[in-house]
Amino acid sequence: MTRPLWGSRLGFIFAVAGSAVGLANIWRFPYIVGQYGGSAFIIVYLLCLFLIGFPVFMAEMLIGRTAQTSPSGAFRLLGGKLAWSWAGKLTILTGFIVSSFYSAVAGWVLGYLVEAVQGNLSNFTSAAQVADHHRNLMNNPLWGIGFHFCFLLICIGILYLGVRNGIERGNKIMMPLLFLVLLYLVGTGLKMPNAQRGLEFLLKPDWSLITPAAILAALGQSFFTLSIGQGTIVTYGSYLKPDENLVKSSYPVVLMDTLVSLLSAVAVFTIVFSVDLKPDQGSGLIFHTLPWVFSHLPGGHFLASMFFLLVVLAATTSEISAMEPTIAYLMDEWGWKRRQAVLICGLGAFLIGIPSALSSSILADIRWHGMTFLALTDFLANAILIPVGGFLAVILVGWIWGTTHSLNSLKLGSSYFFDNHPWLLHYFRFCFKIMSPILIIFVFLNALGFFS
Repeated sequence: MTRPLWGSRLGFIFAVAGSAVGLANIWRFPYIVGQYGGSAFIIVYLLCLFLIGFPVFMAEMLIGRTAQTSPSGAFRLLGGKLAWSWAGKLTILTGFIVSSFYSAVAGWVLGYLVEAVQGNLSNFTSAAQVADHHRNLMNNPLWGIGFHFCFLLICIGILYLGVRNGIERGNKIMMPLLFLVLLYLVGTGLKMPNAQRGLEFLLKPDWSLITPAAILAALGQSFFTLSIGQGTIVTYGSYLKPDENLVKSSYPVVLMDTLVSLLSAVAVFTIVFSVDLKPDQGSGLIFHTLPWVFSHLPGGHFLASMFFLLVVLAATTSEISAMEPTIAYLMDEWGWKRRQAVLICGLGAFLIGIPSALSSSILADIRWHGMTFLALTDFLANAILIPVGGFLAVILVGWIWGTTHSLNSLKLGSSYFFDNHPWLLHYFRFCFKIMSPILIIFVFLNALGFFS
């Protein structure tokens, strides 16, 4: 079977950036910044991204480009032992689990987009009314399952068309549209009466707010934002030509991901500060705070529609990337046709995601250790499986395959660049072998609550 390849570097960049840009950028990043004091947190976050996020991202990309196969085969090939294939299979399983509960949450966002278009999110007269509306929607099991199904159907349609005609072409449309919508929201926010307050909060650092908890939050955000640890980056890297310049292809992805996070923070801060609120409302920001804000702004109907369109676009590009490792595995290891693999993967994600979609309705009272099914699967993936997957990838590159071989492979297609910037090789060697594995351990322990 001929392995599909990206049609262009731009298509690859948009596809991988689409994978990285998701709910964590538009939903989670602004309220974390709000919790930990603004631009001081952003500076710490960027440093953490340099020490853990980007090196692990490059390690996974390198594994995929070198092996030219799914994570299972790639880990086995570079690890030199059959046992390493189970590490690759673990990352594939992680991506599949993520795709199931992520689709349920994204389905709620899709439902809110429909509500926004219908004008139901911009006419509230009290915060209690916003909460009641949210509760009524979430308590409706058909609403949760229905939009979970609709969202997955959109993603399956894109994946069904293949790597070039589906994933690449879809991201070439969705990512520019995402940026256009985001820039519109930023421009609108900057025109708000109290926009200056939001910008000051974002741009004026307050280092007294950088606590150990803030540093751990920055570390976690920098690790989770790039879709590492779940087979996606290895799989997308395997669709590159073996001599593709990884540096030129990868750093724009990190820049785009960071830019979306920062622009989202600007949009949220300026809009939310305009009605004398602060964006530190946790996960309730998107469902509780913003609908209340849209109800107090001129053109709130259109603003609400644009915002939830933005989040749906980000969720779609991330969902298809979470499903692709399983599809690639079924094709590479089991010899399935792509369309068969896509349909089975989509059906599996839908069925396994049903309990997550019902976690706020008929399954709300069923809990394990105080967690709903959605919270449990989220904890399993984000606190355990993703850190373990990222750790195994960087250990494979830095210690098993070894930095001599991995850095020589990294130089393929870009030797002139590394000759002109030799410090980069020392940076990657240090991160692959020492810094990134240590920091991932801190991310893992923090996610498990050791530092609470």
